[in-house]
Amino acid sequence: MLADMEPNEAKQILRRNAIRRRKTTDVSDRRKAGEALAHGIDALPLPAPHSTVAAYLSMGSEIETRPLLHTLAERGYRILLPRLGSGLDVGWGEYSGTAVEDHGTHRPQEPTGDTLPASALASADLILIPALLVDARGVRLGRGGGWYDRALAHCVPGTPIVAVCWPWEVDHSALPHEPHDVPVTATYTPCGYSAIAYPQA
Repeated sequence: MLADMEPNEAKQILRRNAIRRRKTTDVSDRRKAGEALAHGIDALPLPAPHSTVAAYLSMGSEIETRPLLHTLAERGYRILLPRLGSGLDVGWGEYSGTAVEDHGTHRPQEPTGDTLPASALASADLILIPALLVDARGVRLGRGGGWYDRALAHCVPGTPIVAVCWPWEVDHSALPHEPHDVPVTATYTPCGYSAIAYPQA
């Protein structure tokens, strides 16, 4: 049935189903999953110490990313986190380890301090992004705002782009794909890291 729909319509159905499944997790599940991400960090294609890693602060039913961010910071990485700005603005802030701004339940917390331009992503040697579903080609289903597709236009070609998600969200059936969708190169779940064998061109 989904194969007969327009990509955007099919994506909306898949998003609703994915979020419904996520809501069966609780705070404890998300925290334990986040700790597993932090403990398994050496499976990631980590750049040299003091390099830049772009990541994100989790919200809602996403796996808790603070343990992972803390571990990255302890190892000396410079960490960029999204600053959503207004409308479709893309920007980044540097994670200091504690100071964040809370915008409520419908937007993620953001680092305090200066807002860096979208082009700051070009300094990242590893990019960790959230995903609702990822297929075997690296096609990623996000929340639908297109923020990451715009942001990823600024990364250096060849930079690892790793989707962080729950194990059941690594879906090997083909997801709807549109020309603006930027594929990921790997997935990272509490069960481990997995490279995409043949990323979507």
